[in-house]
Amino acid sequence: MNELPQMSSDVAALNPGLQASVGKGMAPSKYRNARTEAAGMTFASGHEAMVVSGLIMAEKAKELFALRLQVRFPLAGDTTYVADAVYLDNKLQAHVADAKGFPSKEYKLKKRLFRERYGKDIEEL
Repeated sequence: MNELPQMSSDVAALNPGLQASVGKGMAPSKYRNARTEAAGMTFASGHEAMVVSGLIMAEKAKELFALRLQVRFPLAGDTTYVADAVYLDNKLQAHVADAKGFPSKEYKLKKRLFRERYGKDIEEL
């Protein structure tokens, strides 16, 4: 008999319906992340949902400004980098942020191309 894997209450709260879908023939994602809904939006992972939720709260507290999510940046060739968040800090300095649990080879390449094109580093949260 196959038992369904147990998950923490935090993961269960961030992923309603996930427990029921486990073991129903769904292949695990490449990096073992689970799509997560928070603040009325869907995120690629629980980590990304927590990072973005924190940024939204910081904007409401006026600790950062002009928060934009899923911002596209054209890179060399036909390559595009999609930042999880772009915002201004209290000194009006621009920040490009990405919630990273594991930096893939593709991400590392895009990070290098981004630095070459825009002269700025991507912040990993």
